[in-house]
Amino acid sequence: MSASPCCGSNAVATVASYRCKVVEHYWVNQRYKYIRLEADAPVARITRAGQFYQLKCPTTLEHEPFLLRPMSVYGAGPEDNRVEFLYNVTGVGTKAMATLPEGSDMDIVGPLGNTFTFSPEYRRILVIARGVGLATMAPLIRDAAKASVDITAVMSARSSADLMEKEFLRGASADVRAVFDADGTSSIEAMEVLLRQLIEEQRPDAVYTCGSHRLLMLLQRVLGDYPQIIGEVAMEQRMACGMGVCLSCVRLFDCDGDRKFLRVCREGPVFPIREVVGEVEFG
Repeated sequence: MSASPCCGSNAVATVASYRCKVVEHYWVNQRYKYIRLEADAPVARITRAGQFYQLKCPTTLEHEPFLLRPMSVYGAGPEDNRVEFLYNVTGVGTKAMATLPEGSDMDIVGPLGNTFTFSPEYRRILVIARGVGLATMAPLIRDAAKASVDITAVMSARSSADLMEKEFLRGASADVRAVFDADGTSSIEAMEVLLRQLIEEQRPDAVYTCGSHRLLMLLQRVLGDYPQIIGEVAMEQRMACGMGVCLSCVRLFDCDGDRKFLRVCREGPVFPIREVVGEVEFG
């Protein structure tokens, strides 16, 4: 099997702006909120796993976000105009967004970016997620479940209270391995032992990750011993325009020995794990 090309695949649909109605909006736990939007057009049929939208957050008395906020799609459908997001309330934009009441309006732009490489012919996939990376890969879990592809999910979190297993799988059956900072099972040393064991025993067709630079670099090292396995990462990067114009989200990649800067929003956000050039660890 060959991995996806360094520059990533093209976006699936034409980018557009949509006026949405906030239909559901609630806290999942102390850090994350879920929001379901109904757009004024059939966005679900053009949205794919790995893509994201730029969301226009409201202005409040306490917070005045200027730029749109990039947010990975947590779910789309079954209604044609339905799109969902699961987000960590942490900065000015998301704190303002968290105040949106049900019944209010919100503008979004997208879908943006490329998608994960996935085939219904796969026998098994292995997903490794931490934090908001769960939301990014939730649509991939749905696609695998729909195709009856076996799923192994390694879920990393600070503690069991932050795990969100039910929100990640959304009814899909999976072999779940939970690891935590609190008990040391999420350490790089412990994770390497676990991942190598799973790959040796289960021989997945593809490995996917999102949410941690340390896990990305670990997988790059581990997958070096398994060239037949596809490895992809949905990159997390600060963005401004989200369309490749401002160049604020460039990262360095090594494409068959040719190092080049690529835009996460435009050529990504999904890239081959093996081609990411490591940076200072941030999470």
